[in-house]
Amino acid sequence: MYGTLFDVYSISEKCTHYFSDKGVRISQSWRQKQLEYCFLRQIMGTYIPFHDITKDALQYVCAVEQVYITEEIITDLLQAYLKLSPFAEVKQALEMLQSETLVVFSNGSFNMLHPLLNHSRLANYFRYVVSVDEIKQYKPSPLAYQHVCNRLNMHPKQILFLSSNAWDIAGASHFGFQTAWINRAKTTMDLLSATPNYMVNDLQELIGQLT
Repeated sequence: MYGTLFDVYSISEKCTHYFSDKGVRISQSWRQKQLEYCFLRQIMGTYIPFHDITKDALQYVCAVEQVYITEEIITDLLQAYLKLSPFAEVKQALEMLQSETLVVFSNGSFNMLHPLLNHSRLANYFRYVVSVDEIKQYKPSPLAYQHVCNRLNMHPKQILFLSSNAWDIAGASHFGFQTAWINRAKTTMDLLSATPNYMVNDLQELIGQLT
């Protein structure tokens, strides 16, 4: 969901409000540290919810950048994560896909996913919202991908998995999902012995390839 439906860097405006010329860099480093903490905690077996990881990542980046931060600022920035902007084509694309069973499957915890979907008025487009928080195993662990199969009572080959994150596409491909890489940043696929079934720049392009 993060980076696929919602622009995680839309938070940069709020970061700039608090941190001036360091705001954009902080928003970018925040996202990278957020992912890194997910991966490290998965490897170490020390799971904490995504909301807590997001807070820890923010505090770390602010310490590195040596910027002044208070609990009030932290709370406001975490609230901003519940109001990220969807990408421009997302709503129309979801409307065009309503004949399919659409599912949100995310590392995000429910206390972040539901407010974000509700705020953006996209919640009604999805049949299910599935979080790894239910089993406390972060993607790209195979256990996380198995969890969504269990929840949907579906075989991996029945699922088309979409993500803008190359690491997530690699994990899902190795697990056995059909995959579509929404390569919004126009980057190079990681060399992880995985090739997505579809490689597109946005959801509208994917729909064009599927029809």
